[in-house]
Amino acid sequence: MSAPKPSPTEPNGVPMTDTNSKPPIRVMVVDDHTLFRRGLTALLSRDACVQVVGDAADAGEAQRRAQELQPDVILLDNHLPGVRGVDALRALQQVVPRARIVMLTVSEDEVDLMAALRNGAAGYLLKTIEGDDLISAIERAVQGDSVIAPEMTHKMVATYVGSTPEDSVPAVPSSIFSALSSREREILRGIAHGSSNKEIGRDLGIAETTVKVHVQNVLRKLQVTTRVHAAVLATEIGLF
Repeated sequence: MSAPKPSPTEPNGVPMTDTNSKPPIRVMVVDDHTLFRRGLTALLSRDACVQVVGDAADAGEAQRRAQELQPDVILLDNHLPGVRGVDALRALQQVVPRARIVMLTVSEDEVDLMAALRNGAAGYLLKTIEGDDLISAIERAVQGDSVIAPEMTHKMVATYVGSTPEDSVPAVPSSIFSALSSREREILRGIAHGSSNKEIGRDLGIAETTVKVHVQNVLRKLQVTTRVHAAVLATEIGLF
């Protein structure tokens, strides 16, 4: 067996570091259940791209810890003692204006969803989310995306469609939809129904990674940045 190759070194003999590596995303967890906080911290710590820098059990502690730690992302439960998560959003944003705050809750109530988004949440996820999907959502949130649980998409769509014209998503010419391939239209149908990538892949008999590529193409062709907007446009035009 050949000996392992030594690590590259600088001229002075010091091991070289990977200058292309990105620092981990600093995450803070806010939840009143100690076991959930510990379990979520352990889950996230398995991925090198995420670093859990602290946690809190209520809104007041969350503000103090957030100001001290300055995390990149805050995962915020809604059912906190004293002040609900959706009502704590604005105060948290004042102490960490650069942080992306993502709700992570059991509530599937569209009222909570809309209140969270109106108060500045960068996303709304359910605690049933898979670990890999949560990591992906954290990464996308840092990149500026709005991350909404697929299960909540249809409720978001219903709210948009039922809103007043000035609040609705700008219309897109129906001709743009003709640019979609038959497979992309199937993908869009799944998005409009609120299905996750995994569910769409299972229904169509294709890999989840393939679904992700199709979703990116659909969003690009429709000139939108989120699944929710794509679903709204498809519903408004009566495509499905």
